[in-house]
Amino acid sequence: MDLENQRRVKEAADKYGVENVVVILGGAEAEAAGLAAETVTNGDPTFAGPLTNVQLGLAVYHAVEPEFKDFVDPDVYDEQIGMMEMILDVDEIIEEVSSIREEFSKFA
Repeated sequence: MDLENQRRVKEAADKYGVENVVVILGGAEAEAAGLAAETVTNGDPTFAGPLTNVQLGLAVYHAVEPEFKDFVDPDVYDEQIGMMEMILDVDEIIEEVSSIREEFSKFA
């Protein structure tokens, strides 16, 4: 997660409260999605951004997870994300993000 997005997430959490912010990831690789999930829950593991040592514990999901998919209009999901599901390793992404969420999120 780049420094600008870390700043935006931190500002949203400060403004609206950590219990009211949900982060939806869209990275194409499980490792990158896991790193972003860890950043918004347990703090920036690279120690480079605004979330260094900031454990927000935010709820975080990937756009291909059933919890998100079931929440949005099926037609919109298919139009915007459906095609990507065919080329992504969905199971690996879900496993990575959900394990980070279970370990560090306070608001799953």
